[in-house]
Amino acid sequence: MMNVSQSAYYAWNESTPKRQQREQEEMMVANKLRQLFNDNRCVYGSRRLTNILKTQGIQVGRHKVRRLMQDLSLVVRYPKRFKVTTDSHHSESVSPNTLDRQFSVSQPNQVWTTDITYVWTLQGWLYVAVVIDLFSRHVVGWAMDNHMKTSLCVSALQMAFWRRKPAKGLIHHSDRGSQYASKEYREHLAIMGMEQSMSRKGNCWDNAPTERFFRSLKYEQLHYERFRTVAEAKLSVIDYLAFYNGKRIHSMLGYKSPLAFEQDFLRQAA
Repeated sequence: MMNVSQSAYYAWNESTPKRQQREQEEMMVANKLRQLFNDNRCVYGSRRLTNILKTQGIQVGRHKVRRLMQDLSLVVRYPKRFKVTTDSHHSESVSPNTLDRQFSVSQPNQVWTTDITYVWTLQGWLYVAVVIDLFSRHVVGWAMDNHMKTSLCVSALQMAFWRRKPAKGLIHHSDRGSQYASKEYREHLAIMGMEQSMSRKGNCWDNAPTERFFRSLKYEQLHYERFRTVAEAKLSVIDYLAFYNGKRIHSMLGYKSPLAFEQDFLRQAA
């Protein structure tokens, strides 16, 4: 159409001004990529980084982002093995698996999941209990102590309840741990009007969203720190909770943070 031969086009495309422009554009993308990677604690891979760049008006493909990450030696943090903390060998009653892996929830405060994990410090173990709203994966309650007795789980549940004040009928899902099967914990659920659901024995996939959160907590932060005191570990966990709830984007939430996803839902509902 323009009476330009193919060889002439490629010669022009490889000319010095054009090449310099492409190099400058790639350097700009690389600098932005390094900044985003570091600002998000070295936990975002090429898929999430590509999405963020596009939302900021930088049109770039995932393959190019992956190549630039390799050139810049940007290595994503990876998980390590976990230690089992569930004691299902007890004589307490066990509730049926009402949730049955129905992890997609249409509204807040319909289904909560909960579990316990651990953090090693030079002063001993720190145990962390969390309560997560499945609608947005928002961590709505948590508690930390040097033991994993029922009172630890109750504290996390109470925080979640008073922060969200859910209506009766909420499904509360956990594993078969003795803490959640205890009479004390069941009494609190009854007072709060919650229906208890429990995973099948030895089946971690029945509580996969909570396990996934602990995986993220550990491989994105805790495994890269060494804590001298329990107080240091607590501050690190709280710091990650703020990042996770308010900033960390989730692919299942349309690449939004739990807080942003809930705010968008409330605006649409209003």
